[in-house]
Amino acid sequence: MSRIVMKFGGTSVGSVERINHVADIVRSEVDAKNQVVVVLSAMAGETDRLVNLTKDLSKDFPVSEYDVVISSGEQVSVGALSGLLNSLGVKSQSLLGWQVPIVTSSDHKSSRIEAISSKVILKLLEENNVVIIPGFQGLSSVGDITTIGRGGSDASAIMLAKFFKAKKCVIFTDVEGVYTTDPNNLKNANKI
Repeated sequence: MSRIVMKFGGTSVGSVERINHVADIVRSEVDAKNQVVVVLSAMAGETDRLVNLTKDLSKDFPVSEYDVVISSGEQVSVGALSGLLNSLGVKSQSLLGWQVPIVTSSDHKSSRIEAISSKVILKLLEENNVVIIPGFQGLSSVGDITTIGRGGSDASAIMLAKFFKAKKCVIFTDVEGVYTTDPNNLKNANKI
């Protein structure tokens, strides 16, 4: 039995069909008797929608409330996947960053992960649950919801793999490799 961390980005959970596909991938790892921690982004376009909401509401939107608003997209993703897996007979439990907790610095919009509590996650893994955690978010030492910044779900997955001594961390993506810039936005991006 291996412990693995799997991270799925926004396009991977961007529709009902895509979430079902993610569930199939996760189920195959459970069937292989692996302990699985899944890290999810918000559904494709959701974080941008939430960022724009804060801008439309106020030019002086407080950064502490900004983090509360934009971190909510991941809550939908983790709950949706966990609910689907459970309905398919795969035991799973979603945990938000504050429930773990994932402790971060107090820098709103660009926090750094400082610690991850292992107690709840290890208990759930030992009970053969898939643990589904939102990337991108955490809790500061003073109890504020924080975000790690764009791309923070990858950082969350890597840190979870490190903290839990996972055999591997697999980051699922919709591009063929590492590019000089986002190939979805710039057609002449070069694959490295």
